[in-house]
Amino acid sequence: MIEGLSHITFTVRNVEKTAELFNKIFNAEEVYYNGERKHSLFKERFFMIGGQFISVIQDRNTINRTYHHVAFKISNSDVESYLEKIKDLDLELKTSMKRSIDEEYSIYFYDYDNNLFELHTETLKKGLESYRKL
Repeated sequence: MIEGLSHITFTVRNVEKTAELFNKIFNAEEVYYNGERKHSLFKERFFMIGGQFISVIQDRNTINRTYHHVAFKISNSDVESYLEKIKDLDLELKTSMKRSIDEEYSIYFYDYDNNLFELHTETLKKGLESYRKL
């Protein structure tokens, strides 16, 4: 039986650069770094972001751009500060698409390795309510 989501893993070219991004954008808490130890297949760092375990592994083989993404919930009052942080790190913002007039705000951006992130202000319940009106 599935008990819940264990973790999310991102493949990146530089775990140090991604650690800085996670710290500045997501206020991530780093809980593990394997450094030069060879017990893992990859150089890796583990983070906690909003109570979720996130794993970052370093590999030269990164992904092409897709719409696969992870969305983190933020409050409406934090939208502008997140936009500033993303611009300060020179990350690429992707245009968000509103599906309805009632839909709240989403910020989409790519990290340095084509991983797509979303910062979303809406709850599932509110989103479903707005979709039912369409």
